[in-house]
Amino acid sequence: MSDSACTIRTRKFKSSRLLCRRQIVVDVIHPDRASLSKKEIREKVAQLYKTTSDLVFCYGFNTNFGGGKSTGFALIYDTLDFAKKFEPRHHLVRQGLAEPKKTAREQRKE
Repeated sequence: MSDSACTIRTRKFKSSRLLCRRQIVVDVIHPDRASLSKKEIREKVAQLYKTTSDLVFCYGFNTNFGGGKSTGFALIYDTLDFAKKFEPRHHLVRQGLAEPKKTAREQRKE
């Protein structure tokens, strides 16, 4: 499908100066299409708020019953340094900003 087939709307915008970020709830409307990937959503939110996609972290998306609409959260940081400081490590690993921990198989089993 083309990009025009999906619409992104934001609501509950909150600016958090203490954490140097903006917090929003994202509604993705995607009729006749499976849910969008987080990468696509990240790029569209970054374009909407005039920032780069590496400063946007999307998570917690749920698709409504019957499809066509998904809802989740997005955090937009001011700089990459603040993102690395405040964002949980597993979110950084998902976006490729940190390396995953390598533990031995034997240690994981115990």
